[in-house]
Amino acid sequence: MATQQVKFGEWLGQGFDLFKENIGPLILVSLVAQLLAGISAGILAGPMMAGLAIVTLNLVDKKGTPDVSTLFEGFNYFLQSFLFVLVWSAIMLVAYLISLATCGILVPVVSVAGLFIGALIMFAPYLIVEKKLAFWPASMKSMEMVKPNVWPLLGYFLVVSMIGSAGSAVCGIGVIVTMPIAWCMYAVAYRELTSGGGAPAEAAPAPAPPAAPVPAPEPEPAPAEAPAAEPEAEVVEEETKAE
Repeated sequence: MATQQVKFGEWLGQGFDLFKENIGPLILVSLVAQLLAGISAGILAGPMMAGLAIVTLNLVDKKGTPDVSTLFEGFNYFLQSFLFVLVWSAIMLVAYLISLATCGILVPVVSVAGLFIGALIMFAPYLIVEKKLAFWPASMKSMEMVKPNVWPLLGYFLVVSMIGSAGSAVCGIGVIVTMPIAWCMYAVAYRELTSGGGAPAEAAPAPAPPAAPVPAPEPEPAPAEAPAAEPEAEVVEEETKAE
């Protein structure tokens, strides 16, 4: 994928504007998502993540107001979203345990690696729900999207992640507000990168079918010539002879 300009401030602003315009519904969706993920001990974290991806993409694409029913559409991607959370969490956990086994020497290295991995796979949930990809191809595709712009997108990921986790400072309750802000910002970046920096072009109207040829008018038949009349003189003469 070609390098594309990362409009850092513009994308952050667009994401925050989306949140402000839909603050009530987004907070409700965020509350339900976090409650279900927590009550299920993380089992539903994947589907809730997929649901948030659907909700925020719909906002970016102007497909209506977010609601809880849209969030539950994430269950359509239960397996792939569940595996995405499970596998990548397991990878990071193993790396962290290995770093602890080295008396903490590798902890900084693992922490930095974790940030890079997070940035590389940040678009995978959107690819799972929009492109219907399995979790691993979605992760690889996300990496392809990020690599050409890895440094600016790493910075974008760090800023958005800090915004998303800032609410945890208020007994964790604030995450209900800050998490949907982060998801809106991720959705804006994803759509900008997948659409080439603008809204998808509308399809050109199909050309009109050619008009049927008008048949040429058939030539009118020439009028039949009337038979020539015999001269009256000859008729009279013949009658005289007959008498």
